[in-house]
Amino acid sequence: MHWLPDSGVLGQRRAAASSRLAWRRSIGFAIVLFGAALLGWQGFEAVGGDDPRLRGALVGGLFAALATGLGTLPVLLSQQFSQRTYDSMLGFGAGVMLAASAFSLVIPALSAAKAQGAGGWGAGTIVGIGILLGAGLLLAIDRWVPHEHFVKGLEGPQARSVRRVWLFVLAIALHNLPEGLAIGVAFAGSDPVGATALATGIAIQDVPEGLVVALALRSVGYGRLLSAGLGVLSGLVEPAMSVFGAAVISLSVALLPWGLALAAGAMLFVISHEIIPESHRAGHEAAATIGLMLGFVVMMLLDTALA
Repeated sequence: MHWLPDSGVLGQRRAAASSRLAWRRSIGFAIVLFGAALLGWQGFEAVGGDDPRLRGALVGGLFAALATGLGTLPVLLSQQFSQRTYDSMLGFGAGVMLAASAFSLVIPALSAAKAQGAGGWGAGTIVGIGILLGAGLLLAIDRWVPHEHFVKGLEGPQARSVRRVWLFVLAIALHNLPEGLAIGVAFAGSDPVGATALATGIAIQDVPEGLVVALALRSVGYGRLLSAGLGVLSGLVEPAMSVFGAAVISLSVALLPWGLALAAGAMLFVISHEIIPESHRAGHEAAATIGLMLGFVVMMLLDTALA
């Protein structure tokens, strides 16, 4: 008669093997990600590495992307969070984005418009139109691009023909588009200190956002490694958009107030259309609101202290 280990021992061995496999895959994913980042950096150096505005935009975007990846670590390590904590983090992110829109985008946009010769009404009109254009652009993308909201489910033409995991990735990328654009436009301006404050604030906001993204993916059945990996992948939108925004504004200084206002409008759209409704969905409005107020104050202090 052969001795057979009991089911408990077998379960422990399988769990250990699964854990080792997950860590090996994580290391492999990190190596691939590092290689892709290295290739991207070399390409950037070959094209526009001598421009300090583009360099600053890239560094700011990469810092935000790194913060997004950092936020996914608790999910990769199997840490659990309550729904109230989840909603508080969403509220905190909304507060940071709201303050960044006001202090780091709208106010500098008004100043830039006035510096170019516009009066009070003219500057306000330029910025107001830019804000509406930014929100309208995100609304159009929201309507036309297949993706999946965490609250409302599938949206967009032929959405059911796309795998749900990629719909989530698209939704996450839509969230990060205005943030990356805002960083790039800010670094293309004449206030590198203010741009650094904005990038720092967005990076702080991206830590809980990365966690929220990974938790949301886990909540609909995706594995730890895939959830964390897609969270990291979503953050790579920001350096790409930041370099794009800085490159466009660098073509003409006259575009600066428009670019700042457009980024502000896009961020305001995401706050109202996605983050706040999701943070209130489970009935934790008070926790989400407290998080929003704290996030707003943190970003305001950053913008004031680093100015």
